Amino acid sequence: MNLPCSAACGQAIVENYFFVMDIDLQKPLRLALIGMSGVGKTFWTRGLAASGYPAISCDDRIEEKLEEKLAAGGYAGINGVAAWMGWPDSATYTERESEYLAQEIHTVDEILTELEKQPEKSLVLDTTGSVIYTGNNLLMRLRRQMQVVHLAASAEEQHLLIERYLNDPKPVLWRGAFQPKPGEAPRKTVARCYPALIAARRRSYEGLAHCTLQVAALRDASLDAPAFLKMIQSKTGNPR
Repeated sequence: MNLPCSAACGQAIVENYFFVMDIDLQKPLRLALIGMSGVGKTFWTRGLAASGYPAISCDDRIEEKLEEKLAAGGYAGINGVAAWMGWPDSATYTERESEYLAQEIHTVDEILTELEKQPEKSLVLDTTGSVIYTGNNLLMRLRRQMQVVHLAASAEEQHLLIERYLNDPKPVLWRGAFQPKPGEAPRKTVARCYPALIAARRRSYEGLAHCTLQVAALRDASLDAPAFLKMIQSKTGNPR
């Protein structure tokens, strides 16, 4: 029996107790950018890196860990990872989704272990949209070590995220939220179920984040990296 898209998204909710954890103010700049694919995490990470801040892309690290399997199928790059994972109703998708998540957990753990050993280290972390599935232990460590900033798309911008997924696929962990109806074309299933995936993830992102920035407010072409940091500071009092 097919579940409604919204019913299949329940496991994306991050525990509410993240809301009450205090921000541990530190001198190094430590930002973890979270949100759906296509909201601008990589854009702002690269902007901050160009301003001199150390930066890591989780997508790049995960791709490196999957390199041997990707090469065996002739895949490379972030779009290659998406092609290797396949469409969410393909025969190999569930297995490869789990494999991808295992490498993501390994990646986040490695990065946080490094930060825990070097409290003076600054870092801007470009997370994947699926970081919320890495487990509460890792997410608590992430929130402890970094200031977590959620880049949120408005309801009106959801159709842009859907179009980007269809036209320029990135790896997406559906976690059971892709629920096709009999005879339904895959693109129609995406259009129907992606909003439910976004809604479920939004609740998780908001529960994890120290602050939320609306993507619409970041579209001003005059905004640069210092202005981005000032926006975070205005929300939290300190971009640590």
